[in-house]
Amino acid sequence: MISIKLSTLKKLIVELKQFLILWLTQGLSGLGSSMTSFALTLWLYEQTGSALKTSLLGICSYAPYILMSIFAGALSDKWNKKITMLVCDSLAACSTVAVLILFTSGMLRPYHLYILNAINGLMNTVQQPASEVATTLLTPKKYYQKTGALADLSRSVISILNPILATAVFSLAGLKAVIYIDFTTFVMAFISLAVFIRIPEIPKEPSENQKNESMFTLVKEGILWLKNNGLVFSMIIFMSGVNLVASTFDAVLPAFVLPKPNGGEKILGIVTSCSGIAMIFGSLIAGILPKPKNRVKVVYITMLFSLGIENFMLAFCRSPIFWCIGQIIGWVLVPVMAANQNVVMRTSIPPQMQGRIYACRNTFQFFTIPIGYFLGGALTDKLFEPIMEIQNGTWLNFLFGQGKGSGASMYMFVLGVLGIAICLILGKIMNRYKFVED
Repeated sequence: MISIKLSTLKKLIVELKQFLILWLTQGLSGLGSSMTSFALTLWLYEQTGSALKTSLLGICSYAPYILMSIFAGALSDKWNKKITMLVCDSLAACSTVAVLILFTSGMLRPYHLYILNAINGLMNTVQQPASEVATTLLTPKKYYQKTGALADLSRSVISILNPILATAVFSLAGLKAVIYIDFTTFVMAFISLAVFIRIPEIPKEPSENQKNESMFTLVKEGILWLKNNGLVFSMIIFMSGVNLVASTFDAVLPAFVLPKPNGGEKILGIVTSCSGIAMIFGSLIAGILPKPKNRVKVVYITMLFSLGIENFMLAFCRSPIFWCIGQIIGWVLVPVMAANQNVVMRTSIPPQMQGRIYACRNTFQFFTIPIGYFLGGALTDKLFEPIMEIQNGTWLNFLFGQGKGSGASMYMFVLGVLGIAICLILGKIMNRYKFVED
């Protein structure tokens, strides 16, 4: 029995060798980049003491991703995937070196970071679709679920280790040490991709012999393809709804935990870290689960479970232990959902169009995230907290508690209702389409 399992594992490693090298080295580079981003956040807050100026780092990184992604994917389909990834990674590394030079010379200012973060965000916008297509080309179809689970595992590990390692290195050795680690991981990833990984060429269709298709023509083709493929498009809209609820939740969570008598910064850190821990276990589960009969159903049922139970637990429970349990329940099935969504997307979209389709997906699927962050903060401060402030022994106090933070509890309940509605309505729409898997 053991020898059979070992032989199966050996076969898996052999068949996924190129993917595993890319996954491991890019994951290490991603960890290094995340550590630098976190350390720069700490440095900027030390310099300015402003939460708004610090949050602009994230906005500058995310804005190019949303605004330019749809065009970047079209370019990615025209360009060589390996060269695209190498160039984008190199330019991003140059911006990190620029930070190091400015910091060492004592010239680093907040606006430098905003500009460099925007450049990094633009490079990520171009690199990400190329990386998605490269993963498809390096992975046999039968392993799509497993490689999707590994990608989620990598993101989960980064989300847990990044703040811990960045804070430790930044406190002990300063910002320069963090940047040196980042640059070392970049060099490892660059050499591995340049020397050891061969990304197969995408077979050209007859219509693709016309090399000089404009970027706008390719963008139009991507949008038309989505318009004519209801399953993929409805799944993207479903995920935009999920992202709206999830990002709003992320914005509300600090206002929920910090003001509570049994809350505070340490409790917020523990509760937040539970999501990363849950996703690690979820990634392992997604990697060993057998192929489901209905992948589309798995996508919306897992989110129905996650969005409903987590928000309701946090809304009604007063103990940090239950907040942690809610986080674990809310995130443990996310990798299972993502792995099955990954199979549907990779199987449904032709490889020669995946760059532009993934880019369209990024624009339509992620534009709700900044909206969610805004709504989370604005409605907590301007609507839900004021509503709870005027309650005095009413049934709302019985349900959501009293004092500051009770309005956030009420908002959690609303998000639970909204999450269930999104899953039921959009899940029903997705389930109308038949997904055929080879």
